[in-house]
Amino acid sequence: MIPSREAPAEPQRTLKHVKVREFVRNLVGDADPGTLAPSERELVERFGVARMTVRQALDALVSEGLLERVPGRGTFVADRRRGFSAGGQMLSFSEDMARRGLTPSYRTLLARVEPAGAGVSRALECEAGSATTRWQRLQLADGAPMCLQDVWVLERTAPGLVRETELGRGFFELLRSHGVVPTWGEDAVEAGVASTEEAQVLGVPEHAPILRISRMVYTDDGPVAAMRSTFRADRYSLRSKVTRGGVPEPRRP
Repeated sequence: MIPSREAPAEPQRTLKHVKVREFVRNLVGDADPGTLAPSERELVERFGVARMTVRQALDALVSEGLLERVPGRGTFVADRRRGFSAGGQMLSFSEDMARRGLTPSYRTLLARVEPAGAGVSRALECEAGSATTRWQRLQLADGAPMCLQDVWVLERTAPGLVRETELGRGFFELLRSHGVVPTWGEDAVEAGVASTEEAQVLGVPEHAPILRISRMVYTDDGPVAAMRSTFRADRYSLRSKVTRGGVPEPRRP
């Protein structure tokens, strides 16, 4: 439980839920993940406000990823390393992990040139059977399995890439060394359960929950890579900011 602090004095014009929200934000800012946050009842008594006002304040902090609710147990300080928002940026795995405060590494499981199957050829807009480099890696964070990733790149896009997969460089860095600079991408995210192979590689039970992210990587000239990443759902989550059309974006006081 987080130690109690005095509620700060603020101008009367400040909205009540904002006072509560900023008090809790300050209270939990340096707390460890999993620390129990003040209950709605405690905050109602401290600030003399309605429970709905307190709930509005806590809802905002849950939406920001600062707090998380556990049904039947209470509200806790969230592990912000799990649920990080990239803010619309196309990050590499290494960049993503670094922003979460984790140390990335990887092990190559497979690297070979193979003919493009029907799905890969559609994604890369090439003829079926075209030569592609397939690179499969186990990606780790702080030395523990986080993600199983497959990447397909047309061989003509980055000739000889298959021989460079053990150089200890990130995928985007390898592309840049071939003069290929990705400018944008598209992600498709879905929940699933681990297959026998995925469970063995990721170190989870078979049928454990996982998060699959299919990404297409583009330059201004078209698609350059198809990626499929399978994350452990107990170690990784995504958070995104959304706004309503026609409504000004809120600014934090």
